[in-house]
Amino acid sequence: MSSSLIAAGIGLAALGYGARYIARTMPKIAKDAEMAMKTGKLPVAGMNAYYKGGFDAKMFKREAGLILGVSPSASPKRVKDAHKRIMLLNHPDRGGSPYLAAKINEAKDYIDNSKT
Repeated sequence: MSSSLIAAGIGLAALGYGARYIARTMPKIAKDAEMAMKTGKLPVAGMNAYYKGGFDAKMFKREAGLILGVSPSASPKRVKDAHKRIMLLNHPDRGGSPYLAAKINEAKDYIDNSKT
């Protein structure tokens, strides 16, 4: 008997938290839906942090910093750590793209050579 009361209490608490979450997010969802109806474009959640451009033909400081995710004036240790982190994720031997790996290496070399 007591275990069923506990289960019912936990269920009601979960239902309450779920309703609270929905009540708090509904205004934002309604606003996004209204904006989508006006503009005809659907909002893409979570994709605002990515650079939407392609690669330039020639590497520049800004592009090298964007590729590695560091400031072009970052310390050599920070550039090395960023390069290692990104290459572990994008290495061709682990299923990554050889083109992306080449661009990542080019960005690291560009930043390293621009400091000397």
